[in-house]
Amino acid sequence: MILVNNVRLQFGGRVLFDEVNLKFTKGNCYGIIGANGAGKSTFLKLLSGVIEPSSGEVLIEKGERMSVLSQNQNEFDDYTVLDTVIQGHSKLIAIMKEREQLYAKDPFTDEDGLRAAELENEFMEMNGWEAEGEAQTLLQELGISPDFFGVYMRDMEPKAKVKVLLAKALFMNPDILILDEPTNNLDVKTVNWLENFLINYENTVIVVSHNRYFLNRICTHICDVDFGKINMYLGNYDFWYETSQLLARQAKEQNKKAEQRAKELQDFIARFSANASKSKQATSRKKELERLTFVDIKPSSRKYPYIDFKPAREVGNEVLKVENLTKHGYFENVSFTVNKNDKIAFLCDKANVITMLFKILVGEEDADGGMIRWGNTTSVSYLPENNDEYFAGCDLSLVDWLAQYSTEKDETFVRSWLGRMLFTGEEGKKKAKVLSGGEKVRCMLARAMLKAGNVLILDEPTNHLDLESITALNKGMINYKSPMLFTSQDHEILQTVANRIIVIENTKVYDKETTYDDYLGI
Repeated sequence: MILVNNVRLQFGGRVLFDEVNLKFTKGNCYGIIGANGAGKSTFLKLLSGVIEPSSGEVLIEKGERMSVLSQNQNEFDDYTVLDTVIQGHSKLIAIMKEREQLYAKDPFTDEDGLRAAELENEFMEMNGWEAEGEAQTLLQELGISPDFFGVYMRDMEPKAKVKVLLAKALFMNPDILILDEPTNNLDVKTVNWLENFLINYENTVIVVSHNRYFLNRICTHICDVDFGKINMYLGNYDFWYETSQLLARQAKEQNKKAEQRAKELQDFIARFSANASKSKQATSRKKELERLTFVDIKPSSRKYPYIDFKPAREVGNEVLKVENLTKHGYFENVSFTVNKNDKIAFLCDKANVITMLFKILVGEEDADGGMIRWGNTTSVSYLPENNDEYFAGCDLSLVDWLAQYSTEKDETFVRSWLGRMLFTGEEGKKKAKVLSGGEKVRCMLARAMLKAGNVLILDEPTNHLDLESITALNKGMINYKSPMLFTSQDHEILQTVANRIIVIENTKVYDKETTYDDYLGI
């Protein structure tokens, strides 16, 4: 259990949180949500003791072990994969080291023997003898082969490292589990495994995630970070969203009724305040007017970009035909035809396979064999998974950067597109090279919209985006009235957008008109 008592956190003149009072209890999963910059990850650091509150206190029940998902992929480069997972239980590691040092002593004294007995007893109470087996099981369930157990972390691929660090966080069922964006860079199969693991987890889980489907499946409570406060709601993300919208509507309706009543009272007072026979009634209405209360409705600090892909011209009946496409090391003999009404989700266990396919389709890479034939009426808007080449070392302002991709160069016109993507005022003068990951993706989305292609190709479009931007992107993808080829780890987008699934496994291609949930058998 964690108690947060009247916590305030201030950096210089900025108050990030104030008067935060929360209780996190066993058997529940708490999703922390809020706009970018609201302080979600900072709040996790407060809970885990990485930073101290300016005032107030965070109390953890005595004897409870906390585990935090590490975001530093290089932190354990000098450890093997198996040893990294076991590092997840620091007290167990300390006992193992002390045991090893004691048994290596010469001479081994009676006092050493007593201490060794204490350590052996603690080791046994912690199920230390099962630790290595549990670590191995976790790794295999997360898709890490036993062949890699003895490999040093520095030699592991980044996506595999993420799985190992996740296994480290989950190792030996900590009493309190803190996860910051745990689904980032995980494949769909692993995300599904993690969802089921957390649904059945009996201890306390606190998680920050931009994955709406994930939050809906695992959360029993939502903690909303907004306006320097953190309010806790019972239920999952969708329930919180519907509740917050309902409360906002009710507050507006209450204010509307209060405004109507205030006008009626003011009219009566104006008409009869000088009338002796009505003076008592006028006085009564003045008192009622003074007692009228209005709900203080603050507009949420959340901001939603406006994402709307509109093709400049309608696509013809012939869109794209691919026959026996081959790229050695990626895929062989891939064939499919894209039809006018297709929104196709491409899936593969190896993410770089789909990235390579999309690069070949847009002409950025050459195939080793096969044929690609685009229809005469097609024009493609493409959002790459890696956008570094568009921004690295670029000294252009955002206005000038986006103007490169616009036929209309007028600054007001370009700024209107930046405004859609939440870049307003002086932000248009910001250098393109200093943007954050999420800001870069929003710029690339503006670029794709300006291109106005009648075929849309999106490679992991939700990378680096916050919940609000993902929601806006999801809506824009649903509303697009032309063919789309995309890949994503976002379950909600896959389910609500795709009407066809293509799975590529080297020489095999699964291709079916179906929803994502039907494909998964959900």
